[in-house]
Amino acid sequence: MENVYLNDQAVQRFVEIQQRLSKRVVLQELLDEHVNLIGGMDVTYVNDFALGVLVVLDRSLNLVSVYCSEKKVTFPYVPGLLAFRELPVLLDCFFKAKKQGQVPDIVFLDGQGIAHPRRLGIASHFGILVNLPTIGVAKKRLYGVCKNEPLLGFPEPLLDRNGDVLGYCYIPKPRASPVYISPGHLCDPESALRVTTKMFRGYKLPEPTRLAHHYTQLLRLEKLRKQQ
Repeated sequence: MENVYLNDQAVQRFVEIQQRLSKRVVLQELLDEHVNLIGGMDVTYVNDFALGVLVVLDRSLNLVSVYCSEKKVTFPYVPGLLAFRELPVLLDCFFKAKKQGQVPDIVFLDGQGIAHPRRLGIASHFGILVNLPTIGVAKKRLYGVCKNEPLLGFPEPLLDRNGDVLGYCYIPKPRASPVYISPGHLCDPESALRVTTKMFRGYKLPEPTRLAHHYTQLLRLEKLRKQQ
């Protein structure tokens, strides 16, 4: 990216947007028997471009469709403000799927849900904008504390400063570091854990975001080849 910089005043404006939007997050039980199409989303970067993918899977986690988008990055990387950087390309993928009548019943995103300093990680932000249940599954912890180290297959609550449950730390396979599962929107921590643990197929990441990551890497390689 070409020297895009946010001063403290600009950062504060985006923080205030998050604080307002966080009041619209709905945490409620998600009945996964009503889930037929499952979405997974991921973003990667090549130079000044964001490459986004939405995969759509059926209930058996078979791949149904892949939607891709590429957009010039206009927002710098700022911890806690990832959504403003990645939402444009993710929303473009989503609206391509919607145009084809393939709106998922739930979407998994590579990032945080409410396990965020302002309870508005990218999964929550995206869920509010598209009015769908969303779950964030992150490879790194951004906010919250697990009092105990999670054991393989045994989730450990991820707590905020008041002791409220934001989500769960979870180790899905041997010798893997934990992932951090938190509800985004129209879901609650227990539902997010229950639904997500059904999505693992022997890998560290749940199948929706694992496949989305796979296709973003293919896009990345293709773009790099074209630039050679």
